[in-house]
Amino acid sequence: MTEILEAIQSAFPSADVGILTNPSPCAQHSLLVAGKDALDVAKFLRDGLGYDFCSNVSGVDWPPKKVREVVVRKETVDGVESEVKETIEREVPGYLEVVYHLFSIAKRLGPVILRLRTGNRSDEVSLPSLTPVWKSADFQEREIYDLYGIHFEGHPDLRRLLMWEEFTDYPMRKDYVAPDDYEYEPTPHDEILAKVGPPKEVA
Repeated sequence: MTEILEAIQSAFPSADVGILTNPSPCAQHSLLVAGKDALDVAKFLRDGLGYDFCSNVSGVDWPPKKVREVVVRKETVDGVESEVKETIEREVPGYLEVVYHLFSIAKRLGPVILRLRTGNRSDEVSLPSLTPVWKSADFQEREIYDLYGIHFEGHPDLRRLLMWEEFTDYPMRKDYVAPDDYEYEPTPHDEILAKVGPPKEVA
């Protein structure tokens, strides 16, 4: 992965790209690329390094979270300086992420994992479409748009794939709440029947 990063940085010195390490046993590290540089980096991976096949595209929702950190500060009391440890809590903003798995069929290399992140989960949810680089990303980006709400700029046919056009929410987001509507419940048993109540008499 380091060699690939160095090749990208050599071709695009100002590109905002880095390695996102994976501490798990598989150690499958990723390239984290800023949206503004994604198309250039994607074309270079395909044309310069031979990664000609995108096998999979997936979305990830990272909601805001609170993290605790231990901060060490120096404190002077009666002329004596000492270190004081203090635990602070801060909120990490949420964002949405798109993950591309790339392979080189000709060179039998891969996967290279490419990650793009939105600015937040509300009004900065646009990323460039990589469908012009890898055609196989077409329907997968549409699915992510449909279920996560990421808008892929430059996509040739960006519209819902699974949900109907009038649907306004994104079912794969972690804060999604299913509507309290039992019309579509295929097997309304137990808890569902208790909520709905006894069947109504038809006059």
